[in-house]
Amino acid sequence: MTPGRWGPGSPRAWGRDVARLGGWSLLEAGQAFLLGHALARALDAGFLAGRARAGLGWLAVAGVGVLVGAYGTGRVYRAVAALVEPLRDRLVRRVVARGVREADSGALSGLTQQVEIARDTFAGLVMVSRSFLFTAAGALLGLFSLAPLLLLVVAPPLVAGVGLFAATLRPLARRQEAYLAADEALAERLGAVCPGLRDVTAAGAEARVAADVGECVDAERRAADSLARWGVARVASLALGGHLPVVLLLAAAPWLLAHDVTPGALVGALAYVTQALLPALQNLVHGLGTSGSRLTVVLRRLNPPEEQDQTRAETPDEKPAFPRPSPAPSPSPPPSPHPSPSAALTLTSVTFAYGPHSDPVLRDLDLALPHGAHLAVVGPSGIGKSTLTALVAGLLVPARGEIRVCGLPARDRRAVARRVLIPQEAYVVTGTLAENLALLRPDPVPEPELCAAAEAVGLAPLLRALGGPRALVDPAALSAGERQLIALTRAYLSPAPLALLDEATCHLDPDAEARAERAFAARPGGTLVVVAHRISSARRADRILVMDGRETAYGTHEELLRGSPLYRDLAGGWAGPASQPPLALRDADGVDAVAGAGLAGDGRHVVAHGPVGQVQAPRDLRDGGALGGQ
Repeated sequence: MTPGRWGPGSPRAWGRDVARLGGWSLLEAGQAFLLGHALARALDAGFLAGRARAGLGWLAVAGVGVLVGAYGTGRVYRAVAALVEPLRDRLVRRVVARGVREADSGALSGLTQQVEIARDTFAGLVMVSRSFLFTAAGALLGLFSLAPLLLLVVAPPLVAGVGLFAATLRPLARRQEAYLAADEALAERLGAVCPGLRDVTAAGAEARVAADVGECVDAERRAADSLARWGVARVASLALGGHLPVVLLLAAAPWLLAHDVTPGALVGALAYVTQALLPALQNLVHGLGTSGSRLTVVLRRLNPPEEQDQTRAETPDEKPAFPRPSPAPSPSPPPSPHPSPSAALTLTSVTFAYGPHSDPVLRDLDLALPHGAHLAVVGPSGIGKSTLTALVAGLLVPARGEIRVCGLPARDRRAVARRVLIPQEAYVVTGTLAENLALLRPDPVPEPELCAAAEAVGLAPLLRALGGPRALVDPAALSAGERQLIALTRAYLSPAPLALLDEATCHLDPDAEARAERAFAARPGGTLVVVAHRISSARRADRILVMDGRETAYGTHEELLRGSPLYRDLAGGWAGPASQPPLALRDADGVDAVAGAGLAGDGRHVVAHGPVGQVQAPRDLRDGGALGGQ
């Protein structure tokens, strides 16, 4: 690290601070020297010679050395601060300059967090490096003053251990940086994926997303394994340089005593190794090995190369955080008898329950919709309407029976591109409006087509209010109805011929709802399934499916009024005050629920904010329950 780049502005001031630091560190070296030397003299010239007073005097000298060393340590901190604070000031100037020059939104974080990390880490490195150098010098000088033979036993393993540690520094720093990068990449990927798990499942992109996240997990595991292997070398250097000299001193004690090494000198040597050299080496290995790579990472981030800055700069064409699902088709299943692919949707004897001992929500349900059909699904709360859309979307698997979308099994990867599910809780990503609307399209959507779709569905006023397709969207700033309009337009632009609207218009007024449903019904070759919460929505459909547990009814509005008592009750409830726009209820999660007489939603449903397959017990919205939906 050169003073011109990160350190103080004046090389002369930098040299003066280093000299002051070295001067105060000599007091610590003196303490290390007196530690073993005074102990040896206290034994040889005092207690072992029968002169207790002399022995106590030498111990007192050692105590004075400790006090002087403590005073020196206190002054060392001031000298280190004089070196470190200019580094901090230099980093602050660089971060502020970059933040102002590039309008860097992360400049504040860099100023308050990363600069402090750099300062503290640099101070720690200076402390442990300085402490090892001066402590080792004092201890080795003390060993030589006691008996030169002691150096022959202690110095070789110490030098070998320090050499081994020095050889591992660069590889260890690279691998620790690689591990940190892999860990951050995994965290960033999970942060993008976890909020959209519902949409990943609805789009059938589980395998692709799992493989993508799995690659990040494997990369972090490989980096951790590599770091651990080099960590073994670091432990080996500590054992070689710090623990082996103690073993050698004890093993060589008879030979040393036979060659005029006094018992006091041998005890002093053990004190030098165990109380000075070993702690200093431990601090060096752990401090320099960990903090060194940490400081390198922080400095690189505070001073990124120009090409990294350009890469990180946001542009209007930047991709959104959530990827467009485009899973590869899976191999075709073995041929089996199935209805004609001319049907957009077929259900054959479909039975589903949320547990092996639960009553079936659907039992032996049969349904066939041709291409271009418009079906409304109605029924009491908790009867299974949202469960039906989840089965068709492939979110749930029936216990019995078969579901086919355009002739393909509902769980087949190829069926993903033929259906689109719009749940009640609309999903909007942070990005431009165009990115949100084109999420389900594999290729960029021309702006005229975006505007035409917005006009058809009813999004055009919001599009103009936001500033056009290129306007940035903040999901938290949108109302529930605005988010639903964006999700509906996104589904309208998707190539999927089958659209599933599961309470997808519950936050829209009746006119906006009618406009959106007519747009979907008018799509060429499109098939529409709507979970209805208004009588007007049911009357717009070609056919209506009335769900009532084991009993179901199917027909037009007029036919069901004549033949289905349940439908007559529901239609009568809709015709009253509940036919007005739904009242907004707000739950603790910030999701608007909708009140409706007798049609509060499916209370036995996959929880939108929980894992797929999690079941919420039946309850009516009027009792405070959230509206059902996937």
